Amino acid sequence: MDPLSDAKIIDSWHTNATPWTAAVREERIESRKLVTNQAVIDAVMERRPQSVLDIGCGEGWLTRALIDRGVKRSVGVDAIPALIDQARAAGAGEFRVASYEDIARGGLDFTVDVAVANFALIGKDAVDELIMASPTLLEPGGTLIVQTLHPVMACGDQPYKDGWRAGSWAGFSSDFSDPAPWYFRTLESWVDLIARSGLRLTAVREPIHPTLDKPASVIFIASA
Repeated sequence: MDPLSDAKIIDSWHTNATPWTAAVREERIESRKLVTNQAVIDAVMERRPQSVLDIGCGEGWLTRALIDRGVKRSVGVDAIPALIDQARAAGAGEFRVASYEDIARGGLDFTVDVAVANFALIGKDAVDELIMASPTLLEPGGTLIVQTLHPVMACGDQPYKDGWRAGSWAGFSSDFSDPAPWYFRTLESWVDLIARSGLRLTAVREPIHPTLDKPASVIFIASA
């Protein structure tokens, strides 16, 4: 297996499903607790959706949060069966095992008002395929929302250009292993990918970390 590939990402998440569930549910990730969780909830709920697809839902926290806020149908999908098992065990929401390729190729039998991917689009080809197919997931006038690492903040000392990068679990517990690689995209590349899908980018938000005064993420909002 190529150590820098979409397949390696999936392999890593199979390995780390249990510690990831604990980290999320015990609120060990400071930026999520302080800013990015609420930022993505706000972005979704401002659309007043009746139905939401949570792409790469993990253990299901966002799917459940949206049900708690009155969304009638909130469906979480993830390629990792162990994460979907955790999500189903926690209660509210509907959960399915599906890869991004499955979704892009018509594997879902419904459309939604909002499709959201929260820190879930870290690969290359699978993400390209998913974004290009995203209009087919949406009701007329529906919205795609993507929250991801802010490219300027995540670039570090490496060149500011698209490309695979090695992963790291720095700052996480020793329960984590085999970090997933990720595909770095510039802001321009994200905007171009969304435009090529046929969606119209209507907003770009940069949630600010309350103590660092720097962007904790970037949120792209695009309409069908």
